[in-house]
Amino acid sequence: MAVVFKWLMRLAATCVVLVVLGVCMVYYLASRSLPDYDKTLEVPYLTAEVEIVRDNANVPHIFGQSDQDVFYALGYAHAQDRLWQMTMLRRTAQGRLSEVFGTATVEIDTLMRRLDLYTRAVASVDAQDARTMQMLRAYATGVNARLDEINTSALGRGAPEMFLFNAPVSAWRPADSLAIIKLMGLQLAAHLDEEVLRARMSLALSDPKRLADILPDAPGGGVAALPEYAQIVPGVTRFAENTMLPQHPLSPFKRRIFAGASNAWAAAPSRSASGGTLLANDPHLEFTAPAIWYLARLELESGGVIGATIPGMPLVLSGRSEALGWGITSAYMDDQDVHIEQLNPDNPEEYRTPDGFKRFETRGSIITIKDEAPITITLRWTDNGPVLPGTHYNLGSITPPGHVASLGWTVLSRNDTSMSAAMQLMQAISVREAIRVAEGFLAPAMNLMLVDRSEIGMKMIGAMPRRDAGHQSQGRLPSPGWIAANRWQGRLPYASNPEFIAPNGGIIGNTNNKVVDRPFPNHVSFDWGDTQRIQRWQRLMQAREVHTRDSFIEAQLDTVSFTARALLPLIGAELWFTGEAAPEGTPLRQRQRALTLLAGWSGEMNEHMPEPLIYAAWLQRLQQRMIQDELGPLAAEMTHVEPLFIERAFRDIDGASVWCDVIQSAPVETCADMARLALDDALIMIEETWGPALETLRWGDAHQATHDHAVLGEAPLLRYFVNIRQSTNGGDNTLQRGLTKGTGPDPFHNTHGAAYRGVYDFADPDSSVFITSTGQSGHLLSRHYDDLAQLWRRGEYIPMSLDEGLARAASVGVTVLRPRR
Repeated sequence: MAVVFKWLMRLAATCVVLVVLGVCMVYYLASRSLPDYDKTLEVPYLTAEVEIVRDNANVPHIFGQSDQDVFYALGYAHAQDRLWQMTMLRRTAQGRLSEVFGTATVEIDTLMRRLDLYTRAVASVDAQDARTMQMLRAYATGVNARLDEINTSALGRGAPEMFLFNAPVSAWRPADSLAIIKLMGLQLAAHLDEEVLRARMSLALSDPKRLADILPDAPGGGVAALPEYAQIVPGVTRFAENTMLPQHPLSPFKRRIFAGASNAWAAAPSRSASGGTLLANDPHLEFTAPAIWYLARLELESGGVIGATIPGMPLVLSGRSEALGWGITSAYMDDQDVHIEQLNPDNPEEYRTPDGFKRFETRGSIITIKDEAPITITLRWTDNGPVLPGTHYNLGSITPPGHVASLGWTVLSRNDTSMSAAMQLMQAISVREAIRVAEGFLAPAMNLMLVDRSEIGMKMIGAMPRRDAGHQSQGRLPSPGWIAANRWQGRLPYASNPEFIAPNGGIIGNTNNKVVDRPFPNHVSFDWGDTQRIQRWQRLMQAREVHTRDSFIEAQLDTVSFTARALLPLIGAELWFTGEAAPEGTPLRQRQRALTLLAGWSGEMNEHMPEPLIYAAWLQRLQQRMIQDELGPLAAEMTHVEPLFIERAFRDIDGASVWCDVIQSAPVETCADMARLALDDALIMIEETWGPALETLRWGDAHQATHDHAVLGEAPLLRYFVNIRQSTNGGDNTLQRGLTKGTGPDPFHNTHGAAYRGVYDFADPDSSVFITSTGQSGHLLSRHYDDLAQLWRRGEYIPMSLDEGLARAASVGVTVLRPRR
């Protein structure tokens, strides 16, 4: 027995030693790719010495003798910190994820190939101006210099993920940067999904009037009545089951609710306490670890520029120079149209046009799949755009037999000069010059918020399709592609894009709200991204005669829900303080306790309070009860509460209260009945998940920000190291927006919001501040992987200074790049 025990101990000790050695080996290999920020390196194709000074937040401040060298160094810095992220963005745009991840990403690659974004990016290289091409080449050369350093110095393949996945990295090209702009456009696109959903709703609802309830127009002007979808496209008599978009974390295909948002506002000197202009911007995108944003400062020949970049693109997308500040929000311009194309019954390789049948433009495309045989797909294009599969955005459910669906979209331009326009923006010195140079920006459409030292302005940038006044659906529904009036007729002039310069009130803002009320076809859009946050923003801006940097920060971080304040009195009108006192432990007593808490609540979506959780659960269950019987399977598409729908029903606008009656039941239910039943549902869900003690609930326990690694975020054990989870304030409709997941076992997880915040003060530019939601590094072993995360969660910022002395004084390292002899 003693001998057995001795050998067991030896075996156990051997296993422990092997595990320790294995961990040490893994750590050694992973740590080899940790960047060294304090070094001198000789690199090819550089014209003069460049310094990359890293401040204590790891923000690179880049100093060189020419713009070309500065952009070279930016490419090098991006590749130092975010190589894995950059290569995944490029592979996504190319439709080449399956080479690394196998069958799990085939659907993503297939859809990306059909959209043909990367081919369009390659074609757009020739459309750039000479300076932009010079900077794109310099940036790509800088990225490749880092790749060369990794290969020659055995720097752990550049990122820990490279050891886990066989992802060979090819040289960076200018087209790769152009492709990432187009990929950004895909992530912000919402109108394709909106058109298809509207068509499906039209087919599902027995009363066409109810479509205006569930998919309401933003307030401010009416819309002429439209025909039902079945009248526009005969032959569609039913809708199919929901088909989900690709669910892989790397998928760029987002549901319409996650198609981008943002806040931006500006104050003129007359509305600023300091006498200088102010600008605040916080673009909203899906949370990831690392965040999509990367902070950087570039010392260009025209002066310093500092702000938020996206690795892979040599652009400061939101930031400031000495003379100009700029920010961006999603414009929600209707730049997508779905066309239903009729196939030739005698030749399915042809489709119908206004001039007869015409052959599809076709091309084969081979998708290489890890550990599987490659597959070949045939890409088809019509005059209106690429043909998409019926499984994409449920297109098959609204496409009659003998037809296919194609997509018209401004992002698909082969002559996309958006990169050149954005490059020129960084050199602009005034609001009016910035608006002028932004004319070449085609897609994605955005609102460009601008301030110089004396003036403020906002311009919607992006190509606005020219539609015929006789368009059958006005772009709101898929329409027959063979009817000339339904086809695009070029682009409206840039002057047609909404523009606001130096308003009398001295303040401009946008929360993705409706910005103009113009008749079709100059309407910009029928679908806008916000009807709620704008109400709170207006109140905050009007509450002060003058504003400061700090008041703009307070507005960015504001967590009071106008929606809660507006809807709770409405849905609880017949429930507040009514009925006899109920015994402890009964559902009625729990309901009374919840109503008492909500009655004294200010609407602040504070992470430490129970009321936001009760409110959110109540509204979610209320909408589900109201729509389930009318919409059936389509109810699953409505994952988030539509406040205007709830209001229309409870105010019985145009008979909308019929949504509260359950069709299948004999009694006629009222909206008060629905509200009571939904509250009971919500309280049961809360008790099952968080316990019965309502007073001890914390909204932050449910509303955790999920900064998850796109590939390793679901891996056992590793997910605890790569994911960043935080209790957060805010909600779907607060200025500090924390858009909830909406589905699954954690429907209130915060998955989409302001991963970048910046506030720029031109009375004292060096007091400007910014922050991102994770950290500068994408390396999980770096202390800069998540060092900004807690600052972001607490609503804190770091300085946004162009003072070289401050950057050097707080330096954590200086990288000197020298031309190779």
